[in-house]
Amino acid sequence: MARASTLLAVVALAGVFAADAAAIAKVQVPGVQVALYRHGYYKASVDGVSGPMTKAAIRKFQKDKGLTPDGAVGKRTRAAFGKYGGHLFGSRVLKRGMVGFDVSVLQFLLAKRGYPTKSLNSNFGDGTERLVRKFQRRMRLPADGIVGRRTRAALLTGRVSKPRVHRVHHRPKSAGGRRHVVRPGETLTGIAARAGSTVAALARRNGLDPRQFLLVRTRLSLPSGRASVPHGHHGEVVTSLNRWAAYYGVSSDLVRALAWQESGFQNHVRSGIGAAGVMQVIPETWFFAERFLIGAPVPKTADGNARVGVAYLRHLLGEFGGDARLAVGAYYRGPAGVRKHGLGPETRHFVANVLALRGRV
Repeated sequence: MARASTLLAVVALAGVFAADAAAIAKVQVPGVQVALYRHGYYKASVDGVSGPMTKAAIRKFQKDKGLTPDGAVGKRTRAAFGKYGGHLFGSRVLKRGMVGFDVSVLQFLLAKRGYPTKSLNSNFGDGTERLVRKFQRRMRLPADGIVGRRTRAALLTGRVSKPRVHRVHHRPKSAGGRRHVVRPGETLTGIAARAGSTVAALARRNGLDPRQFLLVRTRLSLPSGRASVPHGHHGEVVTSLNRWAAYYGVSSDLVRALAWQESGFQNHVRSGIGAAGVMQVIPETWFFAERFLIGAPVPKTADGNARVGVAYLRHLLGEFGGDARLAVGAYYRGPAGVRKHGLGPETRHFVANVLALRGRV
């Protein structure tokens, strides 16, 4: 049965957290992602979105730690996180010297508001305190470096205490050049390549440790010259494809390869059989995805097309036991055709092209 997207989001998040945090579950997600990352169970973007990869990582962590693998991050699971677990964000006043789950959330929220730390280390040290003070000054709050009720509310809502002239957000220490805000699915390697730079140079320019994961919404300074994303709409399309690939737990290399083979990342492409958009989705597949895979209407935009296509690809990967060759073939020919007749010469050629494109687009 189809449900409203808002209800789906609430149910999904409530499934991740136990009752002690249900009311503020969404804001806790980055804390879970950081803890799972530090323990080696999660390798996607720390984006605060409770998608399939996050949920699968929670259950795997719980199983390995001898806990009930129910996907609910309660006190026992947070205790198993060790120094990356502990208090939920909002359950205590935060200040320098504290370590734990809620500090991870604090650092994520600071980055979201334009004050990224060099590393999501779950440690409220001098660097985090300086960023809290800067944020407090911008919000016209007492700049004491302590995260109490008012500072916490400002971090969550982004609202200032009274009208004022909006000042420039914190920026990395570098002169000139372009600015780029990290989007879900992006890597320092990819951003450096598009900017005509190197990972080492970009990390040095922005005071980053290239060995650490890149936090979504981090503001980067890029060298002058080439843009941070390809010209036209391709950059936006690639961002959408990467974001939905991460959300649905599908290889972003495979998703981009399939989209390039289908449309060349162009949303205006239409085929003779009614396939349309970036992922060349036919109306029947769109209906199926909305009704049974997503559970809500999806806007007929390039981003919506990317979401439907990726959701359907994930469904096919599940249908064919994770076999990318058969799943891509079923995407092209239809799952019933592949089961009944195999790939066939034309489909094999399509699949070979897609698999050859992985890592190249």
